[in-house]
Amino acid sequence: MPGSASSTHRPEGLIERLRSAAADGGEAKLKDLRELKNQIIGNRTKKLSYIKLGAVPFVVSILSSAPYTSDSLLIQCAATIGSFACGVDSGVKAVLDAGAFPHLINLLSHSNEKVVDAGARALKMIYQSKVAPKYDFFQEKNMEFLISLLDKNNENLTGLGASIITHSCQTNDEQKILGDAGTLKRLINLLKGTTSQRDASLESFATVIKENPQVILEFVGPENGRTWGTLIELTKDRYPRTRLLACMCLILIRNAVPSYLQSVGIRTKLILILLELIDDSGQVGDEALFTLSSFIADEEGLQKLAFEANTIVKLCDHMQKELLQPKRLEGMLMILANLCSNLECCRSALLQSPKTINIITDALSHAAVDVCVAACICLKNISRSVKYLSAGNFMTEAVILPLVRLLHDTSTSVQVAALCTISNLVIAFTTHKSIFVQNGGVKHLVELSKSMDSRVRVNAVRALRNLMFLVDSRCKEGIFLELRALSLTSLISGNPIVTPRDTSACVQEQALGLICNLVNGPVDSIEYVFTEDALLLNAVGRQVWSSSKPEVLIQGMYVLCNVASGKEFQKEAVMCQILPESSKNDTQSIMVTMLQSDVAQLRTAAVWTIVNLTIPTGAGALARVVKLRNAGIVSQLKNMANDPCLDVKLRVRTALGQSMIFGDFST
Repeated sequence: MPGSASSTHRPEGLIERLRSAAADGGEAKLKDLRELKNQIIGNRTKKLSYIKLGAVPFVVSILSSAPYTSDSLLIQCAATIGSFACGVDSGVKAVLDAGAFPHLINLLSHSNEKVVDAGARALKMIYQSKVAPKYDFFQEKNMEFLISLLDKNNENLTGLGASIITHSCQTNDEQKILGDAGTLKRLINLLKGTTSQRDASLESFATVIKENPQVILEFVGPENGRTWGTLIELTKDRYPRTRLLACMCLILIRNAVPSYLQSVGIRTKLILILLELIDDSGQVGDEALFTLSSFIADEEGLQKLAFEANTIVKLCDHMQKELLQPKRLEGMLMILANLCSNLECCRSALLQSPKTINIITDALSHAAVDVCVAACICLKNISRSVKYLSAGNFMTEAVILPLVRLLHDTSTSVQVAALCTISNLVIAFTTHKSIFVQNGGVKHLVELSKSMDSRVRVNAVRALRNLMFLVDSRCKEGIFLELRALSLTSLISGNPIVTPRDTSACVQEQALGLICNLVNGPVDSIEYVFTEDALLLNAVGRQVWSSSKPEVLIQGMYVLCNVASGKEFQKEAVMCQILPESSKNDTQSIMVTMLQSDVAQLRTAAVWTIVNLTIPTGAGALARVVKLRNAGIVSQLKNMANDPCLDVKLRVRTALGQSMIFGDFST
C-alpha cells in the first residue's frame, strides 16, 4: 500500500530499521546508515529531527562493536557521526552523550587508513564546536598523543591535532607547554603541506601565539627568518582563507610584540590584502573585517595608512550597495569606529556621506545586540569631532530617540555603549541639550545611576555630569529636580536609603564632577549645594576628608573651589569644610596634606580654592587669611613658590600675593 511504502522513508521508519539492524550485520545496516547520512548532510532541520528521535545512540552502538564490524560499516558509521556533529552544537552534545568519543579515538589506530581518515574527520567535526571536550595538555600521555598526530603523514590526522590545539589552548601556560613540546615547529612544517593542512596549522599557530609575547619571542619573531618569511609568503597565496590566516598570524605577532612588523610597506600590504578579502561574501570576508578592525584599533599610524588606502570609501560603498548580514555590518561599523577614534580626517570623510551616517543611525535600532553596540561605538567616535559636535550635527531626534530607547535595553552591554555615546554627544555645546531632556533622557539616566551594575551606574553618572556641563539655568534646574540632592548624596557617599552602598571611586569621581558642573556658572548655581541644610556640601566635605583616591579628592576640591568663588557666607561654609571645629586638635590640616600631594592636579585644585577664599575684597577675607595662617596653610604655600608644576606655581603666587595684602604675619 502507498501508505506503508511512504512510512519507510519517514525518519521514524529509518530509526526503526536502524534499531532492528543493530543486531544484524551486512548490507542492510550499511544501506540504512548511508541513507541516514545522506539525509542529514547539509540539512540542519533533518539533523535536529533525527537527534530528537534518538538516532545517534543507535549509530554509536554500531560503532561500539568495531572489532566485529566490517571496515565499510565503520567508515559509514564514523561519517554519519561526523555529519551529526558538523555545525550543530546539539549534534556534538548528542554524539558525546552517546559515548562516541572513545570509539572514534580507537579508530585512529585501525589498520585500514580509510577507517582512520573517517574517524579523524568525525573528531575534527567535534573539535570545531565550543561544546567539545577540553584537551588536557599537561598530561604527558595526552601531549605524546597530540605530537604523534602532528607527526603523521596523514592530512586528516594532522588536521585533527591542529583542531585540538585551536579548540583547547586558552591560557598562557598552555601556550608555553605547547611551544616547549615542539608543536609550533611541527605546525610551521605543516605550512608546506596541502591547503587543508596549511589552514588548520595557521589557525592553531595563531591560537598558540595569541597575546603571548614570551612564546612569540622564543619561537616566532623576524630573527626566525624561516617562520617569518613563510608567513609573509602565505599572504600572497592563491586561496583567500590562507591569505587571511597568514595576515591574522602576522597581526597577532605585531599586537603582542609591537617592535615587530614596523615596515610601512608590509603594514600597508596587510591592510590592502584585508580590504581585498572583504569582497568575499562568505566567512572569509566577515573574518577579514574583524581582523582589519583589530589591526588598526590602537595605533593612529595604522589608522592613517588604512585611511590612505581608501578604507572609508570602500566600506561606504559596501554599506550602501549591499543588504548586510548582522556579522558583516558589525565588522564594518567597528572598522569605521576605530578609524574615527583619533583622526579628524576620517570623521570628516564619513560625515560627507549622509547615506552612510543614516545606515549607522539605523543600526542603533538593529535587532542584533552586537550591531547596536558597534553602532553606538561608531557614533561615539565620529562625534569626537568638536567642529561637528558643537554645530549640533548629532543632536537630532533621528539620533537621540534610538539612543534613549537603548537606555532601557535588556542587554547591559547595549546600555553601557549607549551611555558612552550619550556622554560624548551632550558635553560640548549648550544650545541643543534640550532635545535630549525633552525626550526623557534625564529621567532614564537618573534611573540608571541607581543600577546594581557598576558599569551602567558609572556611565550613567558620567553622562549626567557631561549633560550638566555649561548647561543653561533652566535646563540645569530641570536636571537637578530629576536628580534631587538626596540621590546625589548617595552617589557621593553611598546612602543605602536610595541605592546600595557604592564603594566605586569611579562613581564618586563622576558624581563630584557632576556637582562641580552644577555649581559652575552664575553665582545662583552655588545655591544648589545649600538645599536641604547643605546636604550636598556636607557630603562633599566628608569625601574630601575621608577619601584616599586622588581622582575623588581632585573633583571634591574643585566643588569647594567653585563654592568658594561665591558669596561671603558660601566662602565661610567652605572654610568650615576644610577647617572644621572638630579638627582643631589635629596635627595637620587636610588642606596641607593636599598641598603636599604628589599629584599636580590635586595641588592645583587646593591652591585655587585658597585663591578664591583669600580674595581681599570680601568682608571676611582677613579672618579667613588668619585661620589659614594658623592652620599652617600659608606657610605651606611659601614652600611651594618653586613648584615644578607651572599652573601650581602661578596660583601659589596669586594666593600669597592676596594673603600679604593683610600683612606678612611673620612676627
